Amino acid sequence: MSKKIAILPGDGIGVEIVAEAVKVLEHLKSEGLDLELTEAPVGGAGYDAAGKPLPDETLALVKDADSILLGAVGGPQYEALPRELRPERGLLGLRSELGLFANLRPAILYPQLADASSLKPEVVAGLDIMIVRELTGGIYFGEPRGIRTKENGEREGYNTLVYSESEVDRISRVAFDIAMKRGKKLCSVDKANVLEVSELWRETVVKVGEEYNDVELSHMYVDNAAMQLVKWPKQFDVMVTKNMFGDILSDAAAMLTGSIGMLPSASLDANSKGMYEPIHGSAPDIAGKGVANPLATILSVAMMLRYSLDQPALADKIDAAVGRVLDKGLRTPDIMAAGCKQIGTVEMGDAVMAELA
Repeated sequence: MSKKIAILPGDGIGVEIVAEAVKVLEHLKSEGLDLELTEAPVGGAGYDAAGKPLPDETLALVKDADSILLGAVGGPQYEALPRELRPERGLLGLRSELGLFANLRPAILYPQLADASSLKPEVVAGLDIMIVRELTGGIYFGEPRGIRTKENGEREGYNTLVYSESEVDRISRVAFDIAMKRGKKLCSVDKANVLEVSELWRETVVKVGEEYNDVELSHMYVDNAAMQLVKWPKQFDVMVTKNMFGDILSDAAAMLTGSIGMLPSASLDANSKGMYEPIHGSAPDIAGKGVANPLATILSVAMMLRYSLDQPALADKIDAAVGRVLDKGLRTPDIMAAGCKQIGTVEMGDAVMAELA
């Protein structure tokens, strides 16, 4: 049965890097994988096409799709728009409309890129962390929110950090299940010493953990977790945390690997339908220059095959192809090192295709 894949290039370099990932999907089609690829606008492109960042046609497409490949959203030309029309609202809309509550953010250091990390090679060599971030709750979605004027005339902004027990329960189970397939270690990150919502978070994670006796569960305050990621990152295997904390920690972990241009991500619903995207943004400063690294987007296709399409062997094939390209010393500018050959976006995509072939 054909699998429907919604292709959402988005803005900035999203168009360029998604084009290279689509080459991989088209190659898999030619080898017999039954895929139906359909492209649609989102983010700033959605606003340009339909006057809003998540057009009705795009939303209908992704709801009908088996999986979604997203590039990136955003750009300086949209910053003056009302908040509800900005490109990022399209991304948040996708997450909430599709119920994509579990964000998987791997931080893996390819051995070929050990020197690209800002930390000493002995600190990061062999790094392989999975950060599980709750994606549809917390302060990014909590109500009430807004900007108001107090009686004295001063303006103040306010947001609400709120989590229900069921929200914490389901993201915890995702994290525990992943830990069971990895090193059987899970660190839950919170701020239970000062936040009541984190007290509930920790209590719920502990309760769920009683069903996973084989997993070693630990807890860490978010400020300490940030420090430990830099000091001793290899102590972590799987981390689980709320939306805002995960947003920050996963970007910090990404830089341990040398470049955010190397890291994919998955956002899953309760049935493993997912949206797959590189963790970086639209990078308008380099858009159109042909220098963006497409490997994170190509690796996002591998995650799609693994988590949503039940094709782990094909996922392994893509991962291995990327590894062989790096072995050959081919590098985009963000991962360039002495003795390597610098190439552009299209050339890197073609190099991966050559290895797949």
